[in-house]
Amino acid sequence: MEENVIPHNFSITKEGRNKLMGHTPILIWFTGLSGSGKSTIANALEKKLFQKDVHTYLLDGDNVRKGLNNNLTFSPEDRTENIRRIAEVAHLMIDAGLVVIASFISPYREDRENVKRIVGYGNFVEVFVNTPIEECERRDVKGLYAKARAGEIENFTGVNAPYEAPMAPDVEIDTTVVSVEDSVALILTEIEKRIKSKLYKVASLSSK
Repeated sequence: MEENVIPHNFSITKEGRNKLMGHTPILIWFTGLSGSGKSTIANALEKKLFQKDVHTYLLDGDNVRKGLNNNLTFSPEDRTENIRRIAEVAHLMIDAGLVVIASFISPYREDRENVKRIVGYGNFVEVFVNTPIEECERRDVKGLYAKARAGEIENFTGVNAPYEAPMAPDVEIDTTVVSVEDSVALILTEIEKRIKSKLYKVASLSSK
């Protein structure tokens, strides 16, 4: 069947959409343990970009699993499929001209590498929120670590399922020593050169 699927070429190009948006699109991918602070920083980052007239969309693990991926479990195979689907959605959003912010535990290096292949290596910024598991458990804002330690949750990353830390992330943050505001500033410094161009109107991201 696959040989009978022939993509259609439309009149409006990705480059044209980029110019209309006023910036180039990228994917900012947050990875880290549950409770590490990924979603908090991602939300603060989107707010800052929105204030700078950058067109964004935030994809978050729990929200996506409530809809698009509500038929998937937390088995290794379904985790891989979860991340693959998210990557394909992000790829479409990048083609639409958006700066996509994705916050997912995404525990496997190969799955994150596949995201890069799907969206394009030049479109991918990896943010590793490297908060120690002891701190994540202390926070345990959703009560998930306690349930996992009690045997009520299987395949819980960091307790009874592995987490493979990035080898060379673009940005690494330990939220026990770096504030949310400073975390956002670090990410803005990394991405500014990627989403700005002399053709585009977006203001300096690092200015107050």
